[in-house]
Formats: sequence, C-alpha cells, structure tokens
Amino acid sequence: MTMISRRMCVWSSARSRAIGCLALVLACLAGSSAGAEDVADFYRGKNVSLVVGSSSGGGYDTMARAIARFIGRHIPGNPTIVVRNMPGAGGIIALNSIYNTAERDGTVLALVQNNTPLEPLFGTKQARYDATRLNWLGTPSFEVAMVLLWHTVPVNSVDDLRQNETQVGASGANSTPAFYARLLNATLGTKMKLVNGYPGQNEALLAMERGELDGYPSTFLSALTSTRPTWLPQKLAKAIVQYGPERATELGDVPFAPDLVQNQDDKLLMEAGFAPLALGRPLVMPPDVPPDRVAAIRQALDDTFKDPDFLAEGDRLGLGLNAPRTGAQLAEVIARAYRSPPHIVERLQKLNNP
Repeated sequence: MTMISRRMCVWSSARSRAIGCLALVLACLAGSSAGAEDVADFYRGKNVSLVVGSSSGGGYDTMARAIARFIGRHIPGNPTIVVRNMPGAGGIIALNSIYNTAERDGTVLALVQNNTPLEPLFGTKQARYDATRLNWLGTPSFEVAMVLLWHTVPVNSVDDLRQNETQVGASGANSTPAFYARLLNATLGTKMKLVNGYPGQNEALLAMERGELDGYPSTFLSALTSTRPTWLPQKLAKAIVQYGPERATELGDVPFAPDLVQNQDDKLLMEAGFAPLALGRPLVMPPDVPPDRVAAIRQALDDTFKDPDFLAEGDRLGLGLNAPRTGAQLAEVIARAYRSPPHIVERLQKLNNP
C-alpha cells in the first residue's frame, strides 16, 4: 500500500469515527427532546392533584396553594393543579394514601407534614409506608423550632428551664410538640410538663395569652412570624432554646440545642429526632412513577422556588422561603435517619410512644 493510500485510510477511519460520534450525539439529543416532548404530551390538558395532609387555612395549606398557583407554568404541558385537603392523624392519612392507593402515573403529588416520613422509624403503627421508596421532590424551606414562653413567665434561660417546671401545650401524648418536649427533657434535663388538649399551635398560643399555659415546646419560627409577627420584636414572648437542622440567625443569641449536649448518643438522638425539621414542608410523589415524570416535576418545583412571582407571594404571605432543598437532599436526610443505630431508634420509639 502506498503512503498516500495509508493516509487516505487513516483519514477515512477518523472521518468515520467522527461521523459515528456525531450520530451518537444527535441520537442522544433527539432522545432527550423526544423524552421531554413525551412528558409534555402526557401532562398537556390534565389535572394534577396536589394533596395537602392538613385542613384548609393552616400553614401547610397556605404553602400548598401558593405552590399550586405557580408550578403549573413550569411543568411541561402546563397542567392544571388542583389542591385537595386530606387531614387526619398528623398527616399520616395523606401519606398512607399517597403510598398505597394514589395513581402512580405522575398526576398526584402531595405536600405533607415533615414528621410523616419518619413516623415508621418512630414506631407509629398507623404509618403504613416505606418513606425510602417514595419520590421526594423538594421543599421551599427548612424549619427551626423553639421553646417559646410567655413574657410574664419567670424563666429566661435553659438553666431556668432545668430548674423550674413549666407547663407547655400539646394536642395529645403522641403529638409532635409532646415528642419534642420529651426529647428536650431527656437530652437537656429540662422540666417541661405537658398539658394536652390543644388541637394545634394557634390554640396553644391563645392559651399563653390567657395565662393558661407557660409556653409551647415546638413553635416553628416560620409559623410564628406569619401568625404572630409582633411577639418576638415586642417581647411579648421569648425563645428559650432553638433546634432544627441549623440555627436561625433571626433568633440572635438564643441557644442552639445540639450545641448544649456533649454525650454522643444524645447528639445522635437529636439528629434523628430533629430530622423532620430538616425536611421543611416536603413535597412527594408515590413510588413507581415513571422517572422522566418525576424528574420533570422536581425540575418544575426547583424552577418555582426561583420564580420571582412565587418569591414575592411568599414574602406577602410570610411563608418563610428561607432555603429550598432538592428531592435528592430530602431523600438523603430520610435515609440517614433510617440508618440510626438500633439503640438510638429504641430511645426514639420510647420517647414517641410513652
């Protein structure tokens, strides 16, 4: 073979490889475009249900309806979003439905209470779902909670909370506020005494104003700023200790509970116990939804959280849109909690089921 022939063969081989690579790239792009168009075709003209695990008028409902007003414009095909309230059992009824009976085609999503993904871990028998199999979509914020006392109560520090019995409200012995009161008592040595019978935070805050209660053990900062925005600035109430995935700078020098414990088991107990707060106000889809539709809804939710109109609406409503987290981040928080050592899980379950 002549030198010219060899060069032509090399050139021809290189050209063939380049054409092959170009064809592969074009095929991938075509496949991606076709996949996006398939999702748009599926959602076009459809109604998508956004289930809320609480009654109308509360913080979760307000957040869900705000999201519903904007997310449709970011979903391929621009479906209509219909909000459906499904209250009961602290959100467990809604998540049971999402896991066990909801359509798995991408037309149902839910905004659920942040305690619900961890209820099976906490030993709640009514929770009939595997949270690690659900498709977590994201959250517009995380939650920071605090032990909040009325300004006339003579308790002003964590040490005071250890020395003096304080009466704090809860709906029942198995409620989230009751769990957090017991968790803080167990790890910080505080002496909060539960007074059950207050259906929700609003009723407990009213009881504080009337002098029936000293305080509330799990007041969410986002809820307080949207429903009682003057309480902290006007010193009508005081935050004694804050807790959650990280401290809230808005609370200034209010102590952060995880910083107050030295025992490693207590730290692990707090991490698992506070995991729901890291989930914020989580949105979720059932298991087994086609992956391209899950990806499309996740992206639409991310785009909604960056939408200037949604952010302006959040400011107007006091929604506390402080730190959006992705579905993958929520899934990791949940998976890490379920990897807690058995002796930590045993402590959690005893605190949750006294």
